[in-house]
Amino acid sequence: MAEANINIKSRNAKCCYSAFHNVTAMVGAAVLGFPYAMSQLGWGLGITILVLSWICTLYTAWQMIEMHESVSGKRFDKYHELSQHAFGERLGLWIVVPQQLMVEVGIDIVYMVIGAKSLKKLHEILCDDCEPIKTTYFIVLFAFVQYVLSHLPSFNSVAGISLVAAAMSLSYSTIAWIASIHRGALPDVQYSSRYSTKAGNIFGIFNALGDIAFGYAGHNVILEIQSTIPSTPEKPSKVSMWRGMIIAYLVVALCYFPVTIFGYRAFGNSVDDNILLSLEKPRWLIIAANIFVVVHVVGSYQVYAVPVFHMLESFLAEKMNFKPSRFLRFAIRNLYVSITMVLAITFPFFGGLLSFFGGFVFAPTTYFLPCIMWIFIYKPKLFSLSWCANWFCIVFGVSLMILAPIGALRQVILQAKDHKFCLLK
Repeated sequence: MAEANINIKSRNAKCCYSAFHNVTAMVGAAVLGFPYAMSQLGWGLGITILVLSWICTLYTAWQMIEMHESVSGKRFDKYHELSQHAFGERLGLWIVVPQQLMVEVGIDIVYMVIGAKSLKKLHEILCDDCEPIKTTYFIVLFAFVQYVLSHLPSFNSVAGISLVAAAMSLSYSTIAWIASIHRGALPDVQYSSRYSTKAGNIFGIFNALGDIAFGYAGHNVILEIQSTIPSTPEKPSKVSMWRGMIIAYLVVALCYFPVTIFGYRAFGNSVDDNILLSLEKPRWLIIAANIFVVVHVVGSYQVYAVPVFHMLESFLAEKMNFKPSRFLRFAIRNLYVSITMVLAITFPFFGGLLSFFGGFVFAPTTYFLPCIMWIFIYKPKLFSLSWCANWFCIVFGVSLMILAPIGALRQVILQAKDHKFCLLK
């Protein structure tokens, strides 16, 4: 009942909130690694995968928006509620909840690491005579900010943060591709494969698929975002939500495509896994870009953390008979931030796992689970346009889910060989 009251109070968002939250949820620091993925795929395959991913995920986003109110008088405010409607109470819960939790927790850990490393880079640039500070302390600093922000009550409360974060993601992406154009192509730039062996080429392609899939993770919070929008028979929530989603995907295109194309054009197969590392000059540009990255991941962390908070609070109150209280809310949210902080400190080289999460976790929830639910709910006619589009996305998504983790695990193994584990490093 308490949760229902919160949702009702929160159903006053507008189209602009949808756009801000979706941009913040989708456009992440992973875009800075897209030129590196391009260097593994090459021009033809790279552009093809990027375009197909954009079209496929926009289509599945539309499906999620439509299915939010697929039953008259009922709104599916969470991904697992829609899955239970499509697959049944028990099966639907087990299909979605573990994957959704891995997506949201994984992104929060990655963003905590990225934010901390950007803070460390800023410290090194602004205070080059200072003694180096371990990444651990910057992770703790980032976590402290999240301790405060995690106690905002709903998505609407983080609307201002989300707006700033969306602006930051557009800003550092714009810096990356404009600076790449200004830099121009290296004199000896090469666009051949960055690997010398056939096995390396194949695994590199698999790894790149996961990197790109990681960039399309916003579907996990679409229903939560839409649940904050009012809905009437005259103007259902899907109208405002779809307008916001179109704006968000235009921003995605403005961020992803120029960064990928111009970054790869400038550096070819020698590009770093973070394009901002390749763009070493001018100094002020690196400073500005890293500040924008920090601000963006601070907001994005909350966009993915809020659904986890709500899920845990509902589970403890409804299934474990805990009394809903401010103390319960305080304990759950602080514990979550603490867990992600410890994992970020333990695995600060998390960048090598982006492809694994992208393929194994993000591909199902973003690329093909919405299509399967659509088939179960609406039962499109065999070989109709809807049936063909759904099965194309399913085959594409399943391919990503199978191939990307293979390349990712190889990449992680190679990185782990040179990694000296130390909790405080």
